[in-house]
Amino acid sequence: MIDWNAIDTVLLDMDGTLLDLHFDNFFWQTYLPRRYAEHHGLCPEETTQELHQLFHEKRGTLDWYCLDYWGRELALDIRKLKEEVQHLIRERPHALHFLRQLGAAGKRRVLITNAHRQSLDLKLAITGIGAELDQIISSHDYRKPKESRAFWQSLQEHTGFDPARTLFIDDSEVILSSAQDFGIANLYCIAQPDSQLPVAGAGRFPSIEHFDDILPPTRPDSRSQHG
Repeated sequence: MIDWNAIDTVLLDMDGTLLDLHFDNFFWQTYLPRRYAEHHGLCPEETTQELHQLFHEKRGTLDWYCLDYWGRELALDIRKLKEEVQHLIRERPHALHFLRQLGAAGKRRVLITNAHRQSLDLKLAITGIGAELDQIISSHDYRKPKESRAFWQSLQEHTGFDPARTLFIDDSEVILSSAQDFGIANLYCIAQPDSQLPVAGAGRFPSIEHFDDILPPTRPDSRSQHG
């Protein structure tokens, strides 16, 4: 499936790729609207619809991912609310094994996420992925979401990755399309980002259910070049 000899850098999304998207879906679609209604003394059903509309209007922008923005808009401590359900944060199957094997094969492992730094820090503290990554980058560092070409330009300037020798894995076809337009040669989509939802059907990009489908080969004497 993948010619690992032609890959130097692996770019990895976080939510829905390395981590189960169930936490985020539950938090934004169910838990936050419920707590917002409780805090402000509003009707839960109407509040949920209103918040979903607000989220939809910001979709694909940096504000959509920004905890500071939603904290101001909703007058809530979003990070604290996330901590209330942090037990739902977990790695996707075989994610840690995949990261370790990438390191053993000498591949540079770079996390690129639209997650706000507050959310990123919480998830890194709870999971084991941080220790298995060579670089961790939030799109908020560049003030540009992954959906924009400007993000990829900043990322290349910052990391020096070669698009022709890079593999990028994400659960969003919109973001994968943005990476494709920039020239990244190897693109894979996650077929089941949320463990509580069905596996997605065929899309525009090759897909995998779990990382053990694409583990790179390693040699007994191999050492990570970047870890």
